Amino acid sequence: MKISTKGRYGLTIMIALAKKHGDGPVSLKSIAKDHSLSEHYLEQLIAPLRNAMLVKSVRGAYGGYMLADAPENVTAGDVIRVLEGPITPVEIIEDEEPAKRDLWIKIRDAVKEVLDSTTLKDLAEYKDEGSQDNYMFYI
Repeated sequence: MKISTKGRYGLTIMIALAKKHGDGPVSLKSIAKDHSLSEHYLEQLIAPLRNAMLVKSVRGAYGGYMLADAPENVTAGDVIRVLEGPITPVEIIEDEEPAKRDLWIKIRDAVKEVLDSTTLKDLAEYKDEGSQDNYMFYI
């Protein structure tokens, strides 16, 4: 399973909002600037997050976006599902060899477990301990 820029940038938005939780609305312009991202692209991503009631918008000169719930109540899985769809490495076919089908299910369940047990609070408070494992993206 590969997470696209939609999922990655969506998590960036949500982590930025989690870091500012309780401080009032945050503009997409400031998030885009802080992370060197396209404000226009972030605008496209915020709509599904708002429609899923993960964020709420505040209008006006000092408006922007805020998390709709506390960072500890929103998981990475919530965000990824909204922007990427169901979490599955492959389409599971019922008449596939049982060993392969069980492997795909185990992979899906492991990915779901990580995403659903990692909250925005965890991500917002993350401190890199310098582990080389943080940079190994391929097996």
